[in-house]
Amino acid sequence: MHASLHHSLQRPFRHPQALHPLAAAVLAAFCGTALAQATPPSAPTQTLGEVTVQSTSGDDGYAPAASTSATKGSAPLRDVPQAVNVVPEQLLRDQGARSMEDALRNVPGVAMSHGDGQRDQVVIRGFTAIADQFVDGVRDDALYFRDLADIERVEVLKGPAAVLYGRGSSGGLINRVTKKPKFGETSGEASLGLGNFDYRRATADVNVGISDTAALRINAAVEDSGSYRDQQFVKRHNFAPSLALKLAAQTDLLLQYTNVRDKRLTDFGIPALNGRPVNVPAGTYYGSRNAAQDDTTTSTMQSLAATLNHRFNDDWSVRNVTRVYDYTLDRYNTLPGGTTNPVDMTVGRTRSFILRDEQGFFNQTDLTWRNQLGGLKQEWLMGVELGQQKKRAESVSGGADRVPILNPGNRPAPTIPAASYNADSAIPSHTTQDTAALYWQNQITLAPQWKALVGARYDVFGQETTFDRKLSTLSRTDKKFSPRAGLVWQPSDAVSYYVSYSKSFQPSAETFALAANNTGAEPEITENKEIGVKLDLLDGRMNITGALFNLERTNIKNTDPANPSRQINVGTQRTNGLELTANGRLPGRWDVSAGYAWLDGRMTKSLATTTSTQLPTAAIAAQGKVPALTPRNSAFLWAMKDLGHGLRVGGGVNHVGARFTSLTNLVTLPAYTTVDAALQYTLGQWDVDVNIKNLANRKYYVSSHGSNDNLILPGSPRAVQVTLRTRF
Repeated sequence: MHASLHHSLQRPFRHPQALHPLAAAVLAAFCGTALAQATPPSAPTQTLGEVTVQSTSGDDGYAPAASTSATKGSAPLRDVPQAVNVVPEQLLRDQGARSMEDALRNVPGVAMSHGDGQRDQVVIRGFTAIADQFVDGVRDDALYFRDLADIERVEVLKGPAAVLYGRGSSGGLINRVTKKPKFGETSGEASLGLGNFDYRRATADVNVGISDTAALRINAAVEDSGSYRDQQFVKRHNFAPSLALKLAAQTDLLLQYTNVRDKRLTDFGIPALNGRPVNVPAGTYYGSRNAAQDDTTTSTMQSLAATLNHRFNDDWSVRNVTRVYDYTLDRYNTLPGGTTNPVDMTVGRTRSFILRDEQGFFNQTDLTWRNQLGGLKQEWLMGVELGQQKKRAESVSGGADRVPILNPGNRPAPTIPAASYNADSAIPSHTTQDTAALYWQNQITLAPQWKALVGARYDVFGQETTFDRKLSTLSRTDKKFSPRAGLVWQPSDAVSYYVSYSKSFQPSAETFALAANNTGAEPEITENKEIGVKLDLLDGRMNITGALFNLERTNIKNTDPANPSRQINVGTQRTNGLELTANGRLPGRWDVSAGYAWLDGRMTKSLATTTSTQLPTAAIAAQGKVPALTPRNSAFLWAMKDLGHGLRVGGGVNHVGARFTSLTNLVTLPAYTTVDAALQYTLGQWDVDVNIKNLANRKYYVSSHGSNDNLILPGSPRAVQVTLRTRF
């Protein structure tokens, strides 16, 4: 009865075909252009202009010299007065990285959250980054797992970045840089990956130089894998064609389409007992005994981006990018998020589902002006951003039961009672978010050894939430000014010292529907003060950076003690920290990537209390507590040695210090150290890559939910991954 009611609520609102006509039109345009312009390549290999395409040379290894995220241009990293971490394609390949979680292990100060088993989510410098995802500089904050098949590199800009990107980014933001077509080159590669836990994945990357003025690139991936987690599976595909056109000598157009579908078990992990994760095998699953039917998440993301880049002359250029997208999510879950009883050794489970439909667009126009004013070399960036997102959400929760904490298996999911479907919390919401912003930035060479970066942005961010029935419409509009300033001193070509200040804001609800208790809350404000050093050694083949920072978020919403039905802005969280990185190529043909982070996070001011999950429950004051998933110390080292004759060997060590699962600070995830190994052999056009992860078969816990003392995700036991790759 409840299942039929559930489906009757769900299906009328699903729009999985919303962009399919658009997708067909795009593919037809790709093919039509290819037929119309299919002439043999007559020009040498070339790439698009400096903004439209940023290709990483294969000889860069682990030390790319520039980042597009920091300035929306091609400024050298040594000229950027802010910590920027780049995870290049070669490092991703060497490690056999398959997910954003794999990629971000190479970034100091980043910790993992399991994202409700449905999305990429991390904590950066002690602050959650649920919505701080971008692709090619455009917001991509839908809640899904991203695939790396079409990604050239991942860039993480640390600290607030509202001056260029708008709301969010307390600890930093994550920008995926996609692979772009190349003119005058026809080439490709295909791979097949196999491994234990039923790992199976195939990819293809084909570039076709159609003519002197057109190039097509298609990236595709399909995966059908199991997992070390009981009943877990991953079925996904990623199809990403892109077409580059040189419309004129100074004008480039890039069209990109992406279609990603991901279905997997909704895995919230295991509970805690007596202040530690419960001691059960890593695969133990606490959901339904028929998880493939009851506990799955299916997400689809389709997007189309058009980027036009025109250079008027050496001094003036303009870039316009438009991205439209359509996203859907069906999530059903049974999770051990209730209380833990250490006497009768049971844990409470809850049952719920959430359905999301989302469509949106963003348009950015950037005008760049290079000049010398007053004898100072300057590069001005002046831009405008417009966007709108429409989001529908429906969430029903209410089923509950208790299971033995040490033996939870072979039990059906609890039933959601009929009354839960009629509760106020189950009323579908419709949220519209409108973005309008003006921003400017200037990179100034004050003297041969001194450079400055200054900028500001003014945002108008409007939110409105309506409901299908009963509840009143909610709305608010925030208008915020976000500055950024930095100074760089370069006493030699090898050394850069910098100081910087940046500011950002997080509007109430941000990516979700407004609620009656938070509509009146002002935006939370984040400020970052940072000093650092960047060293370019061995003729630029080795980059070493260090950053010392103070990051503080004020105006955090807390429940009003005098009126529990509303939230007020009275909280403060801060992180003092140190980050060190080293990336590059050492003599003796060693490629090395290393990092270390020391984070001192604290809730310095708060009226909030959080409730423990272990009986007897108690309200715990948040003030003075360490933020969830913020280890004091973490470090990593990865190295590959080229032995010649097509053979490379290497591996890495990853250490993560103890972390608290939530703000109660009552449950600790123990510190751990894992070791990985890699071997690669190349023979002609064929490569064989072997990756062994968690070589010592260490038992560890990789992440948790972040706001619940249960819901802890164990790490993978030893896993072997073999990839066969051919180039053509």
